[in-house]
Amino acid sequence: MPSIRKTKTASGAVAVQVVRYENRKVIIMKHVGSAHTPDEVAALVESAEAWIVRETLQPALFARPSRRTIALSRARYVGVRHMFAYDTISAIAIRMGFSALHTPLLLDLALMRLIEPSSKLRAITLMERYFGLHYAERTVYRTLPKLHDRKVEAETIAVAWAKRGLSADLALVLYDVTTLYFETFDADELRVPGFSKDNKSQQPQIVVGLLVTREGFPLGYEVFKGNTFEGKTMLPVLKAFAARHEVATPTVVADAAMISRANVAELQMHRFSYIVGARLANASPTVIAMASAALARKDGATTRLSTDHGDLVVSFSAKRYRKDKHEMEKQIAKAEALVGKGEPGKRAKFVTRKDDAGAYAIDDALIAKTKLLLGMKGYYTNIPQATLDDRAVVERYHDLWHVEAAFRMAKSDIETRPIFHYKEDAIRAHMVVCFIALAIGKYLEIATGVSLRRIVDILWSVTEARIIDTAVAEEFILRSELGEDVCAILKKLGLSY
Repeated sequence: MPSIRKTKTASGAVAVQVVRYENRKVIIMKHVGSAHTPDEVAALVESAEAWIVRETLQPALFARPSRRTIALSRARYVGVRHMFAYDTISAIAIRMGFSALHTPLLLDLALMRLIEPSSKLRAITLMERYFGLHYAERTVYRTLPKLHDRKVEAETIAVAWAKRGLSADLALVLYDVTTLYFETFDADELRVPGFSKDNKSQQPQIVVGLLVTREGFPLGYEVFKGNTFEGKTMLPVLKAFAARHEVATPTVVADAAMISRANVAELQMHRFSYIVGARLANASPTVIAMASAALARKDGATTRLSTDHGDLVVSFSAKRYRKDKHEMEKQIAKAEALVGKGEPGKRAKFVTRKDDAGAYAIDDALIAKTKLLLGMKGYYTNIPQATLDDRAVVERYHDLWHVEAAFRMAKSDIETRPIFHYKEDAIRAHMVVCFIALAIGKYLEIATGVSLRRIVDILWSVTEARIIDTAVAEEFILRSELGEDVCAILKKLGLSY
C-alpha cells in the first residue's frame, strides 16, 4: 500500500515522496517535490494524496478538505478558460441525445458554431485556447468528410427530442428553402449559380430545404443543386421525412413558390395535407371578383372557394388594405409621371404600351384588378373546412415566420455561409455540423425565451482563471461568481448551479 514519506534533503529542504515498502526496502513510487516552508510541505502532501487516489482508485476513508490557499510567491497565472459555457451547452446537447452520435469532434464543431463561428482550422485552435481540447489538424481534415453520413442519425435525434422534449406535433411541419453561397467563382455539379437569396448571383451556391416544427425547431433538411427551382424541393424533403420518421399524413405549411398543379397532384397522391400561400394576382378575374364580393372589405373576414389547387381560403385585413392602397397610389403616381414623359420606366407596374408606334398609357385594367385585391391574402389547402376552419388555416400559415427565424439564426448566428469547402462530402459534413448547432441553438432559445446570441454572451461572462502552484506544478481553477442573469438561464434550462 503506498504511503507518504517526508525526508530531509542535503540542502535542508523537505522532500515529499510516495513510497511502498518491499522486503524491508523503501521503493520510491513518486517524487512529488521539495519544499522549505510548512505551507509548501502541506501542498506537496495534498498532491501526494491525490496521486495515490488516482493510481490506486481507492479514496481515503476520512478525506480531508482540500487546501484552498496558495502563497502568492509561488502562484503563477497562466490564462483563462471558458469551461462553464462549454459544459453548459454540452449538457444540453447530451440531454437532447446528440451524445449518441459518439463523435466528439462533430459535437465540438457544432458547439463552436454557436459560440464563435469560424473555419474548421480556426475552430480547433479556439477549442484548445478556450476549453483545452486538442484536435490535430490532420485528424480533423481526414475525419471531416466522413461526418456527412451522420445526417440521418442527427435528424433522428432531433425528431426524437422534438417529440420527447418539446411535445411537438409532427403532424404539422413548416417548410421553406434558402440558398448558401460559396467563397469562390468555380462551379461544379452541386455548386451551381442560380437565383440567390443572398444577392450573390455570380457565385455558386446550394439550395437547402428545411423542415421545422411550429416553434421553429429543425427536424430535417435536404441539399439540392444551386440552380434547383424551390418548388421542386418540397416533395423530396417531405417524402424522406415521412418515410424515416413514420409520420403517415403530415400537414406541410409552405409559401407560394411551392404550389403547382404537379405538386398538388403528388401531395394528394401521397396523402399529404398542405397549406400553401397563394399568389392571388395570378388567379382568374372570376375568382378574384367572387372573393372580393364575399369579403366585402370587412376586417377579419374570410371566404373559401374551390380551385384546381385545392380550396382557396382568402382573408381580408384592414391594416393590409391601408398598406396595399398606399403602395398602389405611389405606383400609379409613378406610372402617370412616366407616361407624361413618354417613357416605360424600369419595372413600372401600371404602364403599358399603347400602340406599335411606341406610345405608352396607364394600364386601367390592371389598376382595377389591383383595387379588388387590396387587403386580400390567399392560401391554398386540401384540408376540409370541417377539419380546419378558415381562421385556423390563416393562423397556421402565419407560423411560417418560425422557418424564416431559423434561417436567420443559421445564417447570422451560426454563419452557415459563406462555405469554403469544395468537395461534396465536406460540404455535406458542414451541413450536418450546422444542423446540429441549429437544433441546439433553437432549443436554447425555446427553453429560455432569450436570443441565442444573448445566451452565449451570458454564459461566456463566466470565466475560469488557471493558476499554477509552482511548488507542486499543480493547476488550480478559480471560477468567477455566477451573476443573476447566469443563474436565471441555468434555472430555465433546468441545470443546477
